[in-house]
Amino acid sequence: MTGNNSLKIGGILLAAGGSSRMRTPKQFAEFEGKTLLRRAAESMSASICDPVIAVLGDENSRAENELADLRFQLRFNHEWKSGMSSSIKLGLWELVSLEPVIDAVLITLCDQLFVDTQALDRLTDRFLETQTRMVAAKYGDVIGVPAIFPRDKFKHLLMLEGDKGAREILRDPRAIVETIEIEEAAVDIDTIDDLDRLKSSEL
Repeated sequence: MTGNNSLKIGGILLAAGGSSRMRTPKQFAEFEGKTLLRRAAESMSASICDPVIAVLGDENSRAENELADLRFQLRFNHEWKSGMSSSIKLGLWELVSLEPVIDAVLITLCDQLFVDTQALDRLTDRFLETQTRMVAAKYGDVIGVPAIFPRDKFKHLLMLEGDKGAREILRDPRAIVETIEIEEAAVDIDTIDDLDRLKSSEL
């Protein structure tokens, strides 16, 4: 690891969506013997991010059981139907309350099932080198999450509304964003068919 590793990077795992296109909570869909929530949580838990917060919606008791042995702080977003921005804001407020001098936050999703700890470490390593810039995954023509936002971007995250996610900030033409090629981030799960196709390809 390079750069100033005294900087503190917190982590937010967003897992509160309603999964309307899947007709069942995607967080608990299974792939290779683990739920998507568990896979994403293990990846972030093994990273340098600290503290780490999982923002959850429905199925509270099941989520608690899934993450009971990991080092997550769990927060439940009762306003999750209002859009992803509410989960980002809740996670960030809670992160800052736990660690007031946090330098940056890494935001990741539970449905990018091939984003592992190694991918997250590549993002954090680059941030520790740059110290001040946003660092985001690049896959195809997309620049998006997982991504790291330095403290001076927190106010922009807290201004998001509705279903606008952190990608809105990365798309700002004035933004300076370091990118890391993480092609595995292109694979996400929105429907049962998406998951079935992936399972079939593993056979």
